[in-house]
Amino acid sequence: MKHLIRNGRVIDPSQRIDARLNVLLEDGKVLCLTAETPPADLTTDAGGLVVCPGFIDLHAHEDPLVNGKRYKDPDRANLACLLRMGVTTCLAGNCGDNFGDPTAFLDEIERDGCFVNVAMLAGYTWFRERFSKADRYGAASASEIEAIGHAVTAALDAGCAGVSFGLEYIPGMSREELSAAARCCSAGGKLIAAHIRACAEGAPAAAAEVLEAGKEASVPVQLSHIGSMAAYGQMEALLTLVDRFRAEGMDACCDCYPYAAFSTRIGSAPYDDLEAMHCSYADIELCEGSYRGQRCTREIFEAERKAHPDYLTVGHVMREDEIRLAYRHPNVTVGSDCFLFDGKGHPRAAGAFPRFLAKLAPESGLSLNEALFRITALPAMRLGLSQKGSLCPGADADLVLFDPEEILDCATFAEPTLPPKGIRAVFLAGEPAVLDGKIVNGRLGKPIRYPAD
Repeated sequence: MKHLIRNGRVIDPSQRIDARLNVLLEDGKVLCLTAETPPADLTTDAGGLVVCPGFIDLHAHEDPLVNGKRYKDPDRANLACLLRMGVTTCLAGNCGDNFGDPTAFLDEIERDGCFVNVAMLAGYTWFRERFSKADRYGAASASEIEAIGHAVTAALDAGCAGVSFGLEYIPGMSREELSAAARCCSAGGKLIAAHIRACAEGAPAAAAEVLEAGKEASVPVQLSHIGSMAAYGQMEALLTLVDRFRAEGMDACCDCYPYAAFSTRIGSAPYDDLEAMHCSYADIELCEGSYRGQRCTREIFEAERKAHPDYLTVGHVMREDEIRLAYRHPNVTVGSDCFLFDGKGHPRAAGAFPRFLAKLAPESGLSLNEALFRITALPAMRLGLSQKGSLCPGADADLVLFDPEEILDCATFAEPTLPPKGIRAVFLAGEPAVLDGKIVNGRLGKPIRYPAD
């Protein structure tokens, strides 16, 4: 079936196109961009809206398991929130975290569909917890590191895009363990993505540790959510460090979410040293429990950390000028770091991409075309997805229609799942998934296994 989307402002950063054109789709693919009005079985009038490739999220988290089943609430699930803000493809399993076997997750969405297309990282922490007796502060033995490596390699062979690390969450992980895990990616040239070992003053050295491990293993490196790691006055130093490695021929990139607040569980290792995080008790907002929406006192923090270590929190500590500095760098894209539990958590899960387009991109001096390049063509190239992030003939028909004057993030820290304004339609493989902000089909997403395409 042929579907014509007419009368839109077509922006395809991969081809440097910004023109009033029509888009003809057929069988889930882009057939052509044209000034003509070819015959079609179905016609959609875009009414002057921007028509662009679907957004690609390089730093996402799959939804958790609840009673053994993937959480699929269309109003509150991580991946549903991504879809409503225009994301059609994501890289999940970041920060070392999986909510189950990552290859089993790919198998499940092969069977049942998903809100968005999903590529998976093998979360190193998930595998470590299964093949090592060491806790997060302990060192894994040589035999345990070998066993973890075998399991991770099997996940890579089954289609995972690479390995993710949450080094700040497992302080006991040695450089030797990191290097051994990075080498698992060498044979297939798959990437490593890392939440580095330290933030603030420790961020540059922590980033160098991961970059060196990637260089030694000859694999691409993705530095995760650099705002939460270096937006305390270290952003320029971190970006300069990445550029130095790139100048030596290394494939290294960064992602950043457009908020000046991080989110993590109250019992996580980063909270062991609040001073190192430039964080006071009053900076920490609880997202769950009887104190939800309240800032901590020392008494509340210590009591909740002991009683409910899994509760999500938000830390209002980062500098927005440092976030803007990150986005001015051409090697930084957007990652939502969506991480909700039953709709509770950080608004980045539902607002990151509209907030970037409406606020942070213009404040950082980015044109609409450059901003869209950062969330379409650039991440597609990063993931080696030649059929995504583009409206070239033959590309997958994943599209977003939005009003650039109206687009706005509506999610707040009090109501983190509110959908944005201005996203009029989202298509996956040429089929409508979102219309006027509401999900009309949440099963169009497919797994992306590597090697891709």
